[in-house]
Amino acid sequence: MKLGLRRILSATAAITIGLGMASCGSAKQSTGTTASGSAAGPVKIGLLLPETKTTRYEQFDRPLIEAQIKALAPDAQIDYYNANQNATTQQTQVDTALTKGNKVLILDAVDSKSIQSSVQKAHDAGVKVVAYDRLAQGPIDAYVSFDNRRVGQLQGQALVAAVGAKASSGKIIMINGSPTDPNAAQFKAGAHSAIDGKLTVGKEYDTPDWDANNANQEASAALTALGPQNVVGVYSANDSMAAGIATALKAVDLSVPLTGQDAQLDAVQRILINTQTMSIYKPYKPEADAAGTMAVFLAQGKALEATVAPTNATNGSGQVVKSNLITPVVLTKDNIKSTVVADGLYTIPQICTAAYADACKAAGLT
Repeated sequence: MKLGLRRILSATAAITIGLGMASCGSAKQSTGTTASGSAAGPVKIGLLLPETKTTRYEQFDRPLIEAQIKALAPDAQIDYYNANQNATTQQTQVDTALTKGNKVLILDAVDSKSIQSSVQKAHDAGVKVVAYDRLAQGPIDAYVSFDNRRVGQLQGQALVAAVGAKASSGKIIMINGSPTDPNAAQFKAGAHSAIDGKLTVGKEYDTPDWDANNANQEASAALTALGPQNVVGVYSANDSMAAGIATALKAVDLSVPLTGQDAQLDAVQRILINTQTMSIYKPYKPEADAAGTMAVFLAQGKALEATVAPTNATNGSGQVVKSNLITPVVLTKDNIKSTVVADGLYTIPQICTAAYADACKAAGLT
């Protein structure tokens, strides 16, 4: 795992160095463009994130993206917007960003379909759009995320392995993400590719807004319908929902494998005490750095080279988008120290509070 993370971070560093060299060369171009933007002033970038229920956006994505933009274009103006899981609010925020004169938008769409008209509006105004983490529809200029189908495959494989010999003695519950999120469909497809034929799905749900309360209610309903004694595992598409599911499992005194995603602090702690089996660790810094780099490239009128966008992805409206898809990492009790701790996501004292002291000691985290 360490080697894979080092490769990701090394690739990100290479992108940064490459942009720095390119920027130095652009300072003397006849157009008057500088490393910070055009002669007309600093580059103006709008950062539009989808919600606050998932802790990653405010705690990691926003500060990391802003830091990368400032590292590459110190005079850049960054306008920040959070839609609080409201697609209409996000459409209004795009309008505001265009009115403010933002020339590049980094957009993590609440609803990939409904945002298409806003993406088209930005395109018509000559504003570039970088799709962040979720691939929105419309004329997107660049996209950075993780290999989302692979995320689902890794979750499904982990669940199959954890259920093991009990597979034939019961059924699993599948609680997928929001139907308005294109990533959720990819996670779901990837998970099914690993699960189908190996585990029997008793109940399956697509959960609006990735909401933990909704997931709790879905899990409770499924446990009632199937009978707790007949459930051998639960697929949860992310850690926020896993929190609600873990509560439902505890209410019926059931301990079965449970998946997750995002390596949230509470999920790391649940993994330590065996109420969650695994999570998917998606190193936020490489993703954020790639988005910030793409935005600055586009703001400065530069082409997205292979080091910045090494592959392509096709969005729901058929556009082929230059992309950077980062490899995810499976997080288990065995590699907490070498992943989220080693990368500085959390400190051992943050993880190993009094309630988790014994589990931390057993896992070698003290």
